[in-house]
Amino acid sequence: MSGPGVYVSIPFCAQKCTYCNFRSDVYSRPLRSEYLNQLARELCRAEIAPGGTLYFGGGSPSLLEPQEFSVVSSNLPDGGWDEATLEIAPGEATPDRVRAWAACGIDRASLGVQSFDRAVARAAGRKHGPETVEAEIDRLVAAGIRTISVDLIAGLAHQTPATWSRSLEWVERLAVDHVSVYMLETDDDSRLGRELRSGGTRYGAPDVPSEDLILDLYLEAVERLVAIGFERYEVSNFARRGKRSRHNLRYWTLQPYLGFGSDAHSFDGHRRWSNVSTAPEYVERMKTAGSARATFEELGPEQLLEDKVLTGLRTRAGVRFDSREWRKVGPRAEPLVAQGWLVADGPSLRLTDRGLLFADEAIADLLA
Repeated sequence: MSGPGVYVSIPFCAQKCTYCNFRSDVYSRPLRSEYLNQLARELCRAEIAPGGTLYFGGGSPSLLEPQEFSVVSSNLPDGGWDEATLEIAPGEATPDRVRAWAACGIDRASLGVQSFDRAVARAAGRKHGPETVEAEIDRLVAAGIRTISVDLIAGLAHQTPATWSRSLEWVERLAVDHVSVYMLETDDDSRLGRELRSGGTRYGAPDVPSEDLILDLYLEAVERLVAIGFERYEVSNFARRGKRSRHNLRYWTLQPYLGFGSDAHSFDGHRRWSNVSTAPEYVERMKTAGSARATFEELGPEQLLEDKVLTGLRTRAGVRFDSREWRKVGPRAEPLVAQGWLVADGPSLRLTDRGLLFADEAIADLLA
């Protein structure tokens, strides 16, 4: 049996993007150094079975210099990963860093491109152009990191149908293996989200596309990606054959995973727990208490069923329920089947193409 998925949180950024609602930030070098030391300590204490998946997320793990990356990676199992992914902010994949990632066994890169248009990227807090992304992908592939994924966001400031179309053209031109397409979230956890909700004018808020246009851009991406050979296997994720994210599939199918670092979450099939949210809190808790754990919860049947629906229904494969679960979920699914959002096949449910557009609403109705 393979080991768990392992998520390593590197919550550091060169600059905070306007749309970002993650618990990452621009921190001082001394804090970064202490955080990495405490993260290495947490990893060293863990018993991680081999053969699982590895994912460095953030923040920007690609911001770390090779010696900093080694502080963390040297405390992980030596190779043998089913898949090992690193998130990369374009402009940070220097030759020395790429060599360090490849030497650690990283075989999959996820580039947070968001837009291939310079003006759109700059307004969001990114500094790259399409040529930077192209050059870094070539560098990664030459080093042996051959599975490439890019993220795009529909709804950024100054985005138009023309700039979005050019971004999709670059995806096709670069022949990447995986694409994640997200619609802009406007919550209070990002600077741009707060500005939009308050009616402000900073961060390009007046130039954010309308909700209708954002949906049109998203649907265009779905159509064009499928047309060039991508399979849509989750609401926001598209892959070429054999290139699905095995690590993320663990979350969506409730397989065990372990999280290390700030704001990292873990699940063993029956229990879930999490660490404190921010890097300063993490360092303080590790130094004073020897553990950064903030929450711990034993999961009963109802909570596991809720998690099963929340995660699994977002995949194209959908969810298969046992007889007890189906007695609860089946009657609630009937009106959603009638309105064309769900397909029922025995005690199984999956979202239709139309239903995928209303995944959050469908899931809420099933869990009412």
